[in-house]
Amino acid sequence: MRQVAGSITRFLKVTSVFAPASHAVPGLRCSLTVAGWRRAYSEGPLFGNHNNTFRTTTRQGAYGSTEVLNDDLMSDAIPTVKLEAELVNEHTSTYLPKAPIIVLHGLFGSRANNRTIARQLNERLERDVYLPDLRNHGASPHIGRHDYPAMAADIERFIREKEFEFKPIIVGHSMGAKVAMSVVLRKPDMCSMMVSIDNAPVATMPTTSFPRYATKLLEIINSKDIQTLKAADEALKAVENSVVIRQFLLTVLQRYKDEATGEWKFRSRIPLGILSDAIVKGNIANWEFNPWVHRWTGPALFIRGTQSHYIADEFLVDIGRFFPSFEIRDIDAGHWVNTEKPKECVDHIVDFIERHEDDTL
Repeated sequence: MRQVAGSITRFLKVTSVFAPASHAVPGLRCSLTVAGWRRAYSEGPLFGNHNNTFRTTTRQGAYGSTEVLNDDLMSDAIPTVKLEAELVNEHTSTYLPKAPIIVLHGLFGSRANNRTIARQLNERLERDVYLPDLRNHGASPHIGRHDYPAMAADIERFIREKEFEFKPIIVGHSMGAKVAMSVVLRKPDMCSMMVSIDNAPVATMPTTSFPRYATKLLEIINSKDIQTLKAADEALKAVENSVVIRQFLLTVLQRYKDEATGEWKFRSRIPLGILSDAIVKGNIANWEFNPWVHRWTGPALFIRGTQSHYIADEFLVDIGRFFPSFEIRDIDAGHWVNTEKPKECVDHIVDFIERHEDDTL
C-alpha cells in the first residue's frame, strides 16, 4: 500500500503557479497544476468541446477557457471571406448620420431570420441596418474553418471595408451573439455597443439537437422518396416537435427538379458537412476567450428568453467578468426570441441604444 501511495503521490505532485502580474486577478494568489499533465493540456482539450487550436500553455480556466493569452484568438492572419449582406435603409435619416447596426444570425440561419427586427430598428432609430450572412451560411462563401475567431475576423473585414463614419453597433443571436462578443473582445475599438440575444460568453457541452438536425437534413437530401416540403417537414418531426423550428430548418433546403429523372429533390443551401463537423468538434458550443486577458468595457446588453437555458443565472458572473458594463433583459420566449418576440427584442435594443448613444460618440 505504501508503494502504491508513494507512486500516486509522485504522479500527482502538485506545484504552485502564480499568475503573471499583468494578468493578476484580485484575491487570486495562485492556481494549481499537476506536474506532468501540463504537456497534455498543451496538446489537446481537457473537455471534448475545447478549442481546436490546441495551443494552451497552462491549465484550463472556467468553462474551458485558457489562463493565458492565446495568440490564435487575436490573430489578424486568419483567412477571411467577403460576406454577402443586405442593407435595410428605407427610414434612414438623410440629414443626421447615425451609427449603423449590424445584426448577425445564428447557426443554420441567414440574414432573412432578422429582417423583421432590422426593419423595426431602421424605422425607430432612423439608421442603416446591415444583415450579413456569416461564412458557410446564406449567400456568403463556404470555407473549411468554422469557429468564432474566424467568423469574427470576417465581420471585422466587413466593417473595415464599409468605412463607416461612426462605430457600428453589433447585435447577434445565438451563434451570431458569440461572434458579436468575439468581435468586441478581439477589436475593442471597432464597435460602440454590443447586444447578445440569448447566448453567453461560456463554453458548454455541445447540444445534441443540432447534430440531429444536420443528420436528418442530409437524409432528406439523399432520399428519393422525399420530394415535397410537406414530406420534408414530416421527416423533420422525428427530430423536432416545434413547428417554428421545423419551418426554420426547412429554409436550409432548396427544392429543385432533377433534369435526368424529372423528379423533385432537395439540396442544401449551406455546407452541412462543414457545419456538422464544427458542431461535433464543439466549435459552436465552445468559448476560448478568458476575462483575465480579454475584456470589453463598452455598453453591452444581454437579452434572454426565459424558456431558454443559453443564459442561465449561473452564467451572469461570467458575463460580468467579460463585460463589466452589461445589462440584462428577460423576455418570455424560447431560444429563438428574436423571431418569437421581435417587438419586445426591438423595444429593449432601442431603449439601450438611445440611453447610451451620446456616451459612445
